[in-house]
Amino acid sequence: MAQIKGTDLFVKALKEEGVDILFGYPGGQAIDLFDSLYGQDDIEVILPRHEQALVHAADGYARSTGKVGVCLVTSGPGATNLVTGIATANYDSVPLVCFTGQVPMNLIGNDAFQEVDIVGITRSICKHCVTVRRREDLGRIIKEAFFIARNGKPGPVLVDIPKDIQQALGSDEYPAEVNIRSYRPSTKVHEGQLKKAVSELNQAKRPVFLLGGGVNIARAGQAMTRLAEMTRVPVITTIMGKGAIPSDHPLYVGNIGIHGNYASNTAISECDVLFSIGTRFNDRITGKISEFAKNAKIIHIDIDTASISRNIVVDIPIVADAGNAINKMLEYAKPLPTEDWLARIQDWKDRYPIHMDHRYPGLNPEKIIRKINKMFPDAIVTTDVGQNQLWTTQFLSMTGKRQLLTSGGLGTMGYGLPAAIGAQLGNPDQRVIAISGDGGMQMNIQEMATAMCQELPLILCVLNNSWLGNVRQWQEMFFDKRYSSTCLRYRRGCTKDCLNPDKCCPPYTPDFIKLAESYGAHGIRVETAEDIEAAFAAARDETKRPTLIEFIIDPEANVSPMVATGKPLNEMVLEC
Repeated sequence: MAQIKGTDLFVKALKEEGVDILFGYPGGQAIDLFDSLYGQDDIEVILPRHEQALVHAADGYARSTGKVGVCLVTSGPGATNLVTGIATANYDSVPLVCFTGQVPMNLIGNDAFQEVDIVGITRSICKHCVTVRRREDLGRIIKEAFFIARNGKPGPVLVDIPKDIQQALGSDEYPAEVNIRSYRPSTKVHEGQLKKAVSELNQAKRPVFLLGGGVNIARAGQAMTRLAEMTRVPVITTIMGKGAIPSDHPLYVGNIGIHGNYASNTAISECDVLFSIGTRFNDRITGKISEFAKNAKIIHIDIDTASISRNIVVDIPIVADAGNAINKMLEYAKPLPTEDWLARIQDWKDRYPIHMDHRYPGLNPEKIIRKINKMFPDAIVTTDVGQNQLWTTQFLSMTGKRQLLTSGGLGTMGYGLPAAIGAQLGNPDQRVIAISGDGGMQMNIQEMATAMCQELPLILCVLNNSWLGNVRQWQEMFFDKRYSSTCLRYRRGCTKDCLNPDKCCPPYTPDFIKLAESYGAHGIRVETAEDIEAAFAAARDETKRPTLIEFIIDPEANVSPMVATGKPLNEMVLEC
């Protein structure tokens, strides 16, 4: 049995787990690990410009490829800079393995330089976290980390490796199997419960499928489409579930929730059987809980036992992987007489569509996103959070190979650009487009350097309305237009006369075009709808550098419809 350093076993473990890309930022307590990675042709190490962007990039890589995203940072601030990204992945069930360097064992607890208890810090926001305390446990712990991250409900795992463990000699063996007595997730379907659920569905007059992110995580879209077609049951999605069936499918109704469309929210409110798969019923989709689908029998399939009946009490709970459950349902399902119900829903869709032109006739997000639909049929689209995210989920067509990557549970600004980098590295033959607001784009703008150095032809769309738009919309609607800390043009010398139509606002900072050009990227500013197509065509021609397109949109453009906090879904404000 050969003796090798812990760092060499670390590299061997990554290769055994099929890791081809690692997102890493070096530092004192991780330098030995990086030294062992030097010259490894099988593993490409991507150097970002900030650790938070690094973990978002690993997240985008994981979501878009279905593989485990892997990152490596040093101790102290390197580790703590992962926290937001770990929480983002945890909320959205993204498989990550995050390695952190740590001070030597004899210094732990002594307030050593760049020492933090990263396991204690992240315990509540990741699936599993552990400090390696013995060299002989290193291989087993890494093996278990990958197993836990990808099996059952996916999620992030953190492995903290002290410097002396990295340097210590030990066995070169890496386990072939995992045996964790306390973690044996079952993804099988309880057939009795499923038959009971199908029986309930077959008796429904107004049934609805509600699909969440679990269906997309399970890569069960094709099976779900067949199930919907077999049963003739309309399909509604959460933001994270969008794309579970093609968005142009006649059975697809739209998104549910505080910015869901009229037909979706009304159908949920009036259905008699709600068959939900892979969603945890968070407050963004339920509205007032006591009024949510109050006349319906609720069936809930989810891989996570803790998610069932936590927010919405359900009538038939089924703990199972979404893909397994959907495929099993195909054995039992039958066509239902839903013609009248589908006609009612179609009438709602026809009477209350979501369009922006009648209120914002010039350059608006709908026109921008519909042009993406036309010109980039197979693109991977990432978003930031806020109005840009909501407009994207309203207007982006989810057909073919197109994917949507967005921070759903945590709502993390700054996610879009680094996630796009990870997605592009994992999918070099697809175009990747990031849609951000002017606020979110600046949160990780330094990653333009990473995109340039990696020669990535990203298309970065900045919807610039000069505000933190989503908060501004709430301030307009519910806080008497007291625009506190949301104007991104604000300077100390401003008169704060924001409601005066004749106000003279200072120029916007930064100049996004000059900023893009300073990184060596291509910058384009678009101010009219007629110039959208030419801008995207120019960006499409770039093959080795990113293009940032700044779209100057109406500062007061709002996302409609909207359900106010505490209101039921059927009490929508149709025009905000």
